[in-house]
Amino acid sequence: MKRFLRSLLAKYMLIIFMALILLQLTYFMLALVNIVGMNLAGHPPLDEKFSEEEVEQEWHEAASNMKNVSKEEMSEHFSKWSEKYTEASMFWIDENGKLILEKNVEEALPQEWTSTFAVEFIKERYGGDPFTVIAFVGTNKEQGFIVTEMPRSAFNPPIVDIYDKYGSLLTIGVVVIIFLFIVVSFLFFRGIRKRLLQLQEAMELRDTDGLPIEVNIMKKDEIGQLENTFNQMVTELRDSKRREKEEEQLRRELIANLSHDLRTPLTKIRAQSDSLKQEDLSTDGKNALQAIDSSIYNTARLIDNLMSYTLLSASKYTFEPKKIDIIRFVRESLATWYPSFEEANFGIDVNLAPINDAKWVVDPLWFGRILDNLFQNVLRHAKSGNYISVKTKTTEHYDVIIISDRGAGMNHPSYEKGIGIGLSIVDMMVKEMNLEWDIDSNEKGTTIRIKRSR
Repeated sequence: MKRFLRSLLAKYMLIIFMALILLQLTYFMLALVNIVGMNLAGHPPLDEKFSEEEVEQEWHEAASNMKNVSKEEMSEHFSKWSEKYTEASMFWIDENGKLILEKNVEEALPQEWTSTFAVEFIKERYGGDPFTVIAFVGTNKEQGFIVTEMPRSAFNPPIVDIYDKYGSLLTIGVVVIIFLFIVVSFLFFRGIRKRLLQLQEAMELRDTDGLPIEVNIMKKDEIGQLENTFNQMVTELRDSKRREKEEEQLRRELIANLSHDLRTPLTKIRAQSDSLKQEDLSTDGKNALQAIDSSIYNTARLIDNLMSYTLLSASKYTFEPKKIDIIRFVRESLATWYPSFEEANFGIDVNLAPINDAKWVVDPLWFGRILDNLFQNVLRHAKSGNYISVKTKTTEHYDVIIISDRGAGMNHPSYEKGIGIGLSIVDMMVKEMNLEWDIDSNEKGTTIRIKRSR
């Protein structure tokens, strides 16, 4: 129950309930004002309102009780009737059709009444407005008849009187209440919208860790519960981010320590391998020694890649960009790999054509590492194609270095296939130097493009 009372639904139901109460109070106040006004003006109380049947019966009874009435007595009767029914008008027509007496009559009445006029008068008044009652004087009907007329509005119920007198005020009151209800509802929903927008803004804002910012909980309604849930989510994300950083740091330290610890025994193995080369070995021994050298080389390179990847991930890899002639740099780097490609019987296609701007701002060590990783991948994984192409090209939007092979593609299984750390290093270094690159690979070969936008 306490939770419901704090809810937005309970608050809005209270607004509707208050509007209904105010509307009823408006009707009550107007009725009270009307009753007090009628009492002060001398009108009969509302519980003494009369009906058409009562008036008609009373008029007939009074007329039938009159015998040999004089003009003065009739005038006195008219006066008493007028005091009781303030809106009534009366007149007396004698047995000869002459107008003897009239009171509160506004329209002009003929002094002589014919039977034809009397019938037309009755026909005109029947069922119309004003309400008309015609009664013969006395029981023998020899003293003519008396007529009383009252507007039919005099018989209206009290609520009609209230509306007739205060209808405009009532309408204004209802309009004011509706307007207040709309204003209060607008303020109510604007407050809800404002809080939701604040929550949306908090979701869009990010702190230094890239996480949303917690919001202040002002109320304990549904939105407050949503804000509390949002804060719990942010707390969980922050804890997860912290654990991720700790695990990442532990992983980097582990890789760095392993790389360092593996270098020493690997150096000893390489030294022993070099010593064995001085000995007189059989053909099988020489082949085995050559396989050992290849494994040592691959392992050393893997250790270097692991160390480089760890340093790059931690943004601790030394970066010293400078402007170099990129075509000359690619040519010199490729020249160091020529013997390896020729030994593997690769066909080498080089077309380092002039480009729009050959002066690239890069770190020579980083770019050399990129080329070495790519050339080594071609040598290790594209032996089936025995082909490598290195070209430069200029387009409308960028200059590009293109390295292609005719191997089986990156999706083809290879016994020398690693975990892809070399390409990860290439990706990180390329992006750090504000360059772009893409790979197209299928069963007919692989093409890598390194682009520099202009």
